Amino acid sequence: FVEWMMGLPPGHVTSSEIGISRQLQLKALGNGVVPQQAATAIRIMAENQQLFEYENLGSVA
Repeated sequence: FVEWMMGLPPGHVTSSEIGISRQLQLKALGNGVVPQQAATAIRIMAENQQLFEYENLGSVA
């Protein structure tokens, strides 16, 4: 289910051919979202910075 939600092919992490424990599968899938979360956070911060700069045009520093 998690693989599907992440857009990974079925068995990408959970295939029995890979041979890792359920615990390691869950750890790998959990860690797999870190890059997406970081990218989202950076995008939001950049958008907020641009909005801040736009709203403060012409202000005296």
